[in-house]
This record gives sequence, structure tokens and C-alpha cells, in this order.
Amino acid sequence: MTSSSAVYSALTPYGWDDDWADAFAPYAREGLLPGRVVRVDRGQCDVVTADGAVRADTAFVTPHDPMRVVCTGDWVAVEAGGNPRYVRAYLPRRTAFVRSTSSKRSDGQILAANVDHAVVAVSLAVELDLGRVERFLALAWESGARPVVVLTKADLVTDPVTLAHLVQDVENTAPGVPVVAASAHCGDGLDILRALVGDGTSVLLGQSGAGKSTLANALIGEDVMDVRAARDVDGKGRHTTTTRNLLALPGGGVLIDTPGLRGVGLYDAESGVGQVFAEIEELAERCRFHDCAHESEPGCAVRAAVDGGELPVRRLESYRKLIRENQWIVAKTDARLRAEIRRDWKRKGAEGRAAMQAKQGRWT
Repeated sequence: MTSSSAVYSALTPYGWDDDWADAFAPYAREGLLPGRVVRVDRGQCDVVTADGAVRADTAFVTPHDPMRVVCTGDWVAVEAGGNPRYVRAYLPRRTAFVRSTSSKRSDGQILAANVDHAVVAVSLAVELDLGRVERFLALAWESGARPVVVLTKADLVTDPVTLAHLVQDVENTAPGVPVVAASAHCGDGLDILRALVGDGTSVLLGQSGAGKSTLANALIGEDVMDVRAARDVDGKGRHTTTTRNLLALPGGGVLIDTPGLRGVGLYDAESGVGQVFAEIEELAERCRFHDCAHESEPGCAVRAAVDGGELPVRRLESYRKLIRENQWIVAKTDARLRAEIRRDWKRKGAEGRAAMQAKQGRWT
């Protein structure tokens, strides 16, 4: 059996600690090996263990629930030998980055497990989409990870004043979140990013063509990820990364690179949305009605802030959109909540029509 000291020596660079050792103790008594999943592919996974990297089958821990499948970043109990080897269990996750799938069943899909930092890569080769940044941040906060926004390809913005304004726009969109303008080509911002992700596990997220693989190569110090040029017309690239890969960083910490995400649906991310739009949530506490929709209700502190120029209209519209989307996703699995939402929508629609008719009456 592999000694405890050997386990610590081999797995500490991948995040192993005393708490993981305690959680693994029951499996150690069964003669199983601890390891971290560095890649999952078609029912099998690559696991780094104290005995080296092994290939294991996940058949024993692949239930019908997609939220409970083995994923990159999991700590697992794997058989010490056998052909094929099998993963027998995974340890309880500390955090999980989850999005909704494209299916009509509103299933969740786990992109990465046991993540400390969620690095959202946003390309400066195309126009900033602040709404998409807010969506990524909501999922990041909900996962339990600490988000970081990296504005990639910063060398393409040659005017420093313009670059500073872009950074400020994202900072205003991401209150309390570090925002780093970086260029893997020139090396700008990489030292700051290394310091932010040098402790713990980071997951790299973003659209295809955002420069994630190039950024991963720069952080690792060698070309381990395939890189292809993005299209000039829209800045989008092909999915050069097709699986989620966990890689040890030379300066400490580990990085999970992910495929480019075309769709980023919320999945039960109410608290994450609240953190992204903390200023709106704070204003809402001062509204006259606790269920204020911030539309035409009297005494709405949020609308007053918009009218007074303190809160951008775009910000409120984005908040409403994400709240509605999250409510609908949750309601798909809760019939009672779904009925309540529909009744609420009908009530607010009737109130809006009544208010409009009253206004028209005053005008005539």
C-alpha cells in the first residue's frame, strides 16, 4: 500500500491536504488509491495518483443524474490494480461549477469540481459583451469559487486610454472582482494573474476564441494546449480544447482549461446573480413593496436610482433577464413554483395594463 508520505509528496501539487486525507480515510482502509481526475473522456478518466497517472473506468459512479458523474477536478478512490481499473467513488465536492444543459429537462452540467478561482477570459479582439460577463460571474459566484476577469489580447488595444476605459467598464460590471488586462503575446498582466491563481485550483472559462488555450500555455510556460487562430470577422475560434484538462502550474496551483462555451445557461444561481448585482439588491431593500418588480410600482428605489442616473438602464435590464431565466430553470423542476411564477406574471401584467389605462385617462 502506498505510504501516507508518498501520497502527500505526489498529490500536494494537485491540491491534496489534511481535509482530503480525512475524507479519504474510509477508502484507504479498503486498499483504494486517492487521486485527482485530470481529464474525462467517454466514460473513462485520467487520474493522477501517488503511483503515477492511471486510466480508469467510471462505470461504477456514472448514475443517470448528470450532476453526479465524475468530472475534471474530482478527488476519487481508484482501484490499486486491475485491467481495467475502476473509480469506486468520488469525495464530496467543496465547490462545483455548474451550468444548465441545452436539454428541455433543465438538467445541470458540471464543468469542473473543487475549484477555488473561476477565471473568466474575455477577448478584447471584439466588442465587449458586458451581459455575458455578468452571466459568467453569476455562475462563478454560485459555484463557491472566487471569480477573476481576464481581458485577453490586450495588445490589440494600442491606445492606453481606451484600454483603461475598457477595464473600468468591466470593473463597474464586476464589483469586488479583480480585472486584469493581459496579453499572452507580450506577457503583459501575466505576473498579476499568476499571483491570483498560484494557490488552489482555477478553472479557465470563456467563449471559443477568447484565447484561453494561449493563456493556459503562457501560465504553464510551454505549449501543452492546441491553439488555432480566431476568425477576424467575429473573433470566434474553433473548439481547440475539446475536453476539460487539469494541469499543474510551475509556480504553484493547478489550472483546468475548458472548451469554449457557446451557451452559458444559469442553473439555480439566485445567490450568484445577487452577488453580481449587489447594488441592485441593496437598493431593492428600500423599495416600498418587498416583491417589487422595479417596473412601474410606486416607491421603487431601483427605478429612482435609474431615473437619477445612479444605476445604468443596461445593468437593470441584465439583472431582470438573469433573474427571469433563473426562475424559469428552477421552475421546470418545481410545478408549484412554476404555477406561482405564472400567476405573478399575470398579476403584474394586469397591473401594468391598469396603470397604462389610468395614464391614458389622465391624458384625455
